Amino acid sequence: MSRPQPDMPAAPLVRARGLSKVYDQHRAVDGIDFSIPRGKCFGFLGPNGAGKTTTLRMLMGLTPMSAGELTVFDLPLPAAAREVRRRVGIVPQADNLDPDFSVQENLQVYASYFGLRGNETETRIERLLEFAALTDRRRSKTETLSGGMKRRLTIARALINEPELVILDEPTTGLDPQARHIIWGRLMELRRRGTTLVLTTHYMEEAERLCDELVIMDQGRILDQGTPAQLIQRHVEPEVIEIRGRAELLERLQPTPDCRIEQMGTSLYCYTGDSRGLMQRLQSDPELTFMHRPAGLEDVFLKLTGRELRD
Repeated sequence: MSRPQPDMPAAPLVRARGLSKVYDQHRAVDGIDFSIPRGKCFGFLGPNGAGKTTTLRMLMGLTPMSAGELTVFDLPLPAAAREVRRRVGIVPQADNLDPDFSVQENLQVYASYFGLRGNETETRIERLLEFAALTDRRRSKTETLSGGMKRRLTIARALINEPELVILDEPTTGLDPQARHIIWGRLMELRRRGTTLVLTTHYMEEAERLCDELVIMDQGRILDQGTPAQLIQRHVEPEVIEIRGRAELLERLQPTPDCRIEQMGTSLYCYTGDSRGLMQRLQSDPELTFMHRPAGLEDVFLKLTGRELRD
């Protein structure tokens, strides 16, 4: 009798090795390796110009790579780009909904691009309208929708072909907190259903809430990869005290034992594993304003990529 074989880990949905893209001597993506597991949310974080969007465009088969290997669904890109796009949903940075069509018509037209018609398609559209909380706005022109509604419709549209992989490029940029939380809830629901999500974002809270694993990129390279908790543990101290005040007031806090200090304008960021001594000093100084919090992904991001402004 043969022995039962142990469960083998599922093959990654996406696998990249030495992936590069060069534009006129500029290496937008510089030989990166990563793999994306099935049924998870995988994030790409980085400042402007880090190579995130270029990487996503190569994943979608929209931008040819300069070097390396890239497979999606075990299909090689760019050779199988058409088949890959048939099984992928795309949420671009900017909404590109048709303003001449209603909410429902936008979904119907997009469904036709995949050859979808008939009763099954109409049933699918009804489900997506409900998913996006837009059922009562089905006949509204898209130009009458709020920013949050447009983003929900763009996400619903990306799901019309029931994709195995959904790529979201900064899906909540510019939205108010209420709209952002609604969209986070919809994306979490997709992940629970087993859909693989690939996400770029500038909102660190969004990445911490949604991403099972992520990479931090800068200048076309991957600086580190892991779960949000792993990255925080690897790169920053567990506690942060942000202190604000006049320069002469901040000077008297330095040097501060057992703290790694970073200064930005009139603020000090004190990273420490034991905040008790500094907290006692701050609580006795009414001229300083401070906030004590646990370290987060934003602290990791700033440590790895710097605090300088990127255009």
